Amino acid sequence: MTAYLTGYRKPGMNLRSLVQGFKAQLRFYRQVHRDPRTPRAAKILLGWALAYALNPVDIIPDFLPVIGYLDDVLIVGILVMLALRLVPKEVWEEITSV
Repeated sequence: MTAYLTGYRKPGMNLRSLVQGFKAQLRFYRQVHRDPRTPRAAKILLGWALAYALNPVDIIPDFLPVIGYLDDVLIVGILVMLALRLVPKEVWEEITSV
């Protein structure tokens, strides 16, 4: 979504394809979270990422230009990255093959 808003676009990329990609990522995270083979730590990190993204209270307020949103992107991105590193390879392959 931010790629579309900032003007960085790949050839053939439009808002619809970005929204579809975002929905696909959310489905992937939901399936990872529901899989019983996913470690509890990964599930907690994904939950924290979702809670922080939806929480109106931020570490740095959003009304500050650039850095207000930058903390959201960094914190959520780092939490998701850490969570996905904990997901077993078998779970990852099974979900992405569907």
